[in-house]
Amino acid sequence: MAPKVKQSQKAYTVVIKLGTSSICDERTHEPLISNLSLIVETVVKLRKLGHNVVLVSSGGIAMGLRRLDLPKRPSKLSAVQAIAAVGQGRLISLWDNLFSQLRQPIAQILITRNDIAERTQYVNAANTISELLHLGVVPIVNENDTLSVQEIRFGDNDTLSAITAGMINADYLFLLTDVECMYTANPRSNPDAKPIRVVHDSSSVIADVSSPGSNVGTGGMKTKLIAAELGTSSGVNVVISHGSKPSNILEIIRHASTSVDDLEKVEGLPLYTHFVAKKQNRMRDRHFWLLHGLKPQGSLEIDGGAHEAITRTNRAGLLPVGVTKVNGHFAAHQAVNIVFNGVVIGRALVNYSSTEIELIKRKRSNEIGSILGFTETEYVAYRDYLVIKDFGTQELAK
Repeated sequence: MAPKVKQSQKAYTVVIKLGTSSICDERTHEPLISNLSLIVETVVKLRKLGHNVVLVSSGGIAMGLRRLDLPKRPSKLSAVQAIAAVGQGRLISLWDNLFSQLRQPIAQILITRNDIAERTQYVNAANTISELLHLGVVPIVNENDTLSVQEIRFGDNDTLSAITAGMINADYLFLLTDVECMYTANPRSNPDAKPIRVVHDSSSVIADVSSPGSNVGTGGMKTKLIAAELGTSSGVNVVISHGSKPSNILEIIRHASTSVDDLEKVEGLPLYTHFVAKKQNRMRDRHFWLLHGLKPQGSLEIDGGAHEAITRTNRAGLLPVGVTKVNGHFAAHQAVNIVFNGVVIGRALVNYSSTEIELIKRKRSNEIGSILGFTETEYVAYRDYLVIKDFGTQELAK
């Protein structure tokens, strides 16, 4: 069971994401035992303070490379998957050995995007993690690289950690990396680079994102910015901090109740970047799942009337009369992007297939039955399964 929290202390749910560079040496692929031990000690201390902790751990492929004495990550997908199969067992065994020294049970959770693409599975995944936390277990989450292919990958564990944090309504997501924080420029080459301490709007931050990630990982500073946007949109505070100093997490959590604008006045606080959670416009759980749990299978372009109807305060569902173009091939109840003036503005679960919508687009709802021979519903997409969010200009799913 989870430890009891002191009366004066608030219990937080904390997700900690560890990149491959925090777990293994980039050149030799040897596990960084001293750093891993510090991480384990930090997690156990957080647990003793009454907080729930989830780890999102990279490193399976690097561990496999080490076990098989291979010098670098291969380009062939099946070879990477085989190496991941070897390394993932070694990785979770290492975590279990370290945590068992402090009598802390752990659990392994391997997922792909397909595993949460169906709403029931998404809820089940969240419930499983919540139950593990209730039992006093530290869940260790990783992408299932042995089964993942490009179409069902999260792409990097920064994204996976943000989705995990949103899924379980976490309070904090810590992205541990090889720098203390985000900078306005690359601090290794620019002496005028300044640290970015607090970010209220991750979409407008001007920061150096030139770091490409490690040779055996897939992330980088750019993916951390994306993760910060995902996390804060669901009400999660996202922190970028140095992976070799995991004890910094304890100090940051200790001052969690301090106003972000007053934190700079606190002496002894480590350097880190804090992306402030969006509490007022926090995304509903179902909408977060629609945006980040599902891969769009196509897109629907809409006219101005439909745009006004689905974006106003008292929103409506999407009617066929407002659909002007169908892109891609998809079945009913699959996710599609919603496009207006060439910009993806949202995502929806559709009630009709692409073939059916092609026939009923620009038509009134009372004509659906005569055109298709049946009427599933008057809406192409219900309001509750339609979420509006500005993705920015991007290539449409064809």
